[in-house]
Order: sequence, then structure tokens, then C-alpha cells
Amino acid sequence: MNVNQNRSAIVTGASGGIGRAVAHRLAADGFAVVAHFSGNRGRAEELVESIRAAGGRAMAVGGDVADGTAMAALFDAAEEAFGGVDVVVHTAGIMPLSPVAELDLDVFDQVMRTNVRGTAVVAQQAARRVRPGGAIVTFSTSVTRLQQPGYGAYAMSKGAVEALTLVLARELRGRDVTVNAVAPGPTDTPLFREGKPEQLIDTIAGMNPMGRLGTPEDIAEVVAALAGPVRWINGQVLYANGGAA
Repeated sequence: MNVNQNRSAIVTGASGGIGRAVAHRLAADGFAVVAHFSGNRGRAEELVESIRAAGGRAMAVGGDVADGTAMAALFDAAEEAFGGVDVVVHTAGIMPLSPVAELDLDVFDQVMRTNVRGTAVVAQQAARRVRPGGAIVTFSTSVTRLQQPGYGAYAMSKGAVEALTLVLARELRGRDVTVNAVAPGPTDTPLFREGKPEQLIDTIAGMNPMGRLGTPEDIAEVVAALAGPVRWINGQVLYANGGAA
């Protein structure tokens, strides 16, 4: 019997590259998956259909991650459909790039609303609802260590995500719920490729000790471990980047 067949997972941003891979991987591991989307309903519904076609259980639910009412409804839908929530993987985020000196402050506010407030809203619901034996996984970025120019607002928002994650892990003492952040390096997703010439992408890939970009499936492997068998990693930031400095 699959040990996860009675467990469910919410994956925010499941219509994106990493979120989609995570949803597929957790479904393959036996989780019922709630695939959250913000604007791309079509891709989320395609994901759900592909999971169901493979024999899994899934449903798509939309909503703004920074809206407390919408996220409460997301968790309500998961509990109604699957009996409870065991794993929450919060991949949803945005990554507009700009030097600090040229940063549009309206864009900055959007980054903070989605990446920081959105994480706080989802983490709050997860802290209230995830069942014992469960896991909460947020998403940071290796840019917090690499300090690459142009990523100021994004890195700043993810530094806040890390801080919240580590505090929440301590707040859930005695609940048997792990809380960790995964910090990918350059990963071959539409979000990463947006606005970058192919030559730059090749250069970035060549700088990695592994000689390539990460894949969404690489990141999904890390999440699957945290969501399933790995219980003694808690309150940590895991840098999933192939050895980038």
C-alpha cells in the first residue's frame, strides 16, 4: 500500500514550471494534489487532467496568494475534497528584474505583495491546518547568496521568506510538522528564461559545476523528500543549485 494514498498536498503556483513538476512528483508518490493557479487556469486544468490520466487524484483551485479570503477558500476546498491537508508547497512568486537605481517602486510593491505577503498568507493557513506528520515547504532562491545584479527586489523578498520560514518551524514545536525553504539556483523555467538572450543562458549554465541549468524535476526531487520520508530536516534553507557558489 502506498503510504501517501490518504494524504493530500496543496501546491501553489502549480501552473508554473517548478510548481507543475512538484505537483506531478507528489501525485506520483500517491498524494492527492490541489493544483493552485493565479492567472493560468488552462495550464492548471491540463496538469490536473494529466495527473488523473496517470491514475492520480487532483483538482485545480484558483486565487490570489496574497488574499487571505481566497487562500482560506483554497484550504477549505482541499479539506472538503480530500479530508485534510498534509503538505503545502508554496512555489508561487514573481521575478521582475531591475537595478536598484532604476527600480519602479510600483513593481517593487507588487513583488513584496506576491512574494512576501503571499508567503505569509499561505504559511498562516498552513500553520493552522496541516495535520501531524505533515510538511510545509516555501520557496526562496540561491540569489540570496549569489548577490547577482538586477535581482535586488527579488532577493530582498526571498530573504523575508527565509526569515518567516525559520521562525514558523520553531513556532510549530510539538506539532510534528516540518517547515523548510528550498532555494533553487538557475532553473530552466519560463520565469528564468524571460528576457534573457540564449547566449546569457548558456553562460549561466556553463558556470555551474554540473555544467547545466537545473530542471524543474531536480527541484521536485528535493520537495518530494521533504514532503515524504525526510523528517529530521526542519527549520532549514536547502540550496538546490548543483553546487553554485
